[in-house]
Amino acid sequence: MGVTGSTGPVMDRDEVDRALARLGAEHEAIETSLLALQDHAGRRLLEGAELTGTTKERWTAAEASITLLWAYFDAYTDALRSAREIRSRRRWSSREDLVELTELLRGQCVTVAGSTAAAANVPTLTGPGRLSEQFTLAELVERMNELYATSLDMVVAADAVWSALPARIDLLAAELQRTRQLAHSVGVRPGEHPAGDDLERITRTLTSLRERVVSDPLAYWSPTQGSSAPGGGRPDTSTYDREARALEDVRREIDAVLTVRQDAEARLVKLRDVLSRADRTLAEARSARGEVLAKIAATEVPVVSGPPTVLQEQLATAADYRRRAQWHRLSPLLESLEQKAEDELLRARESLTAVTAPLAVRAELRGRLDAYRAKVARHGLAEDPFLIERYDAARRMLWSAPCDLRVAEQAVLRYQHAAAELLGSGVPGQGGASQPQDRRGPGA
Repeated sequence: MGVTGSTGPVMDRDEVDRALARLGAEHEAIETSLLALQDHAGRRLLEGAELTGTTKERWTAAEASITLLWAYFDAYTDALRSAREIRSRRRWSSREDLVELTELLRGQCVTVAGSTAAAANVPTLTGPGRLSEQFTLAELVERMNELYATSLDMVVAADAVWSALPARIDLLAAELQRTRQLAHSVGVRPGEHPAGDDLERITRTLTSLRERVVSDPLAYWSPTQGSSAPGGGRPDTSTYDREARALEDVRREIDAVLTVRQDAEARLVKLRDVLSRADRTLAEARSARGEVLAKIAATEVPVVSGPPTVLQEQLATAADYRRRAQWHRLSPLLESLEQKAEDELLRARESLTAVTAPLAVRAELRGRLDAYRAKVARHGLAEDPFLIERYDAARRMLWSAPCDLRVAEQAVLRYQHAAAELLGSGVPGQGGASQPQDRRGPGA
């Protein structure tokens, strides 16, 4: 390289051949990339779509960039073809050929019309107002790489959103339609049940989401921070995910209503049975109260209330809901009624226990009296006149009506004390009467 030109030292034949081989490989790679971009499904979709918003703005710029890319590539192709023609003139290139090749391969010998770059809104190297731009082949490759990366990034992002969201939205919309039909069959409708209102809102949101995803996919693209690779990022599915979760909640609500529809008759039968048992228990308590008032004297007997009519009215309402297939209304009413019915049965049983308590006390005193008599008989003292007198007194009180429980209890205790004396044992640990000192005296 003993000679120099305007671009520096003149390249020798080997340098020229290596440069042509490298530029030829770059040309082939660039052409493959441009053809792939031209055939990219996302680019074809962008060309035929009615775009809005961010996607429309970026696609307008990307279209111009792709047009400029082809203009740059054509200029690059022409320059490379010219260099190859010069090199092919003779096997051993002359000095003049090498000077010309050096200027072509290293100098700013590639001319691109300035209007082409201006149409693509690409800043030029020669400043505004110039009719053309001059590039070296290396500068032209760098510029094409930049334009290709930005264009491909936009196309890949839009295609990724279109590939991910619309199909998922359509699947969710199909599931939404099935859920709406099921909800309608069980009476879950807008304005009548919160789940029906939720279904309407989800429908509106999904419809709006799909329309915007189709027209402005880049509005739902989240680029990866710090990534320089084309298409670095992921579709933003937050709105879709939120509505999918809301639909799942509605489906669970519908399932609960369906369960009510399947079990309604059995639950109503059980409710009627529980309320019927409560009514019978209250009736038994009222009957027992009359018996207690007739047989037991000086006793406070609680009043037994009648069955609450409101539960029967609600039960009739529940049956009406079932006949009308208003399952969404039947579900909460059944849950409330089941709890109230159990509470009512418990209240009836407590009333019966409270009312029959005096009879239970009388029965306990009778049992105690007979038990002591049997004990005395086992010891051969059954014919003792004093014990017979005490026993007969207690028995008359316990088996006569009305029975004064307090007086009867004292009589039973006196018999117990007398029996204990005769049996030679201590007085049982019972409160009440004092131990008689002279069992035969007047005080006895």
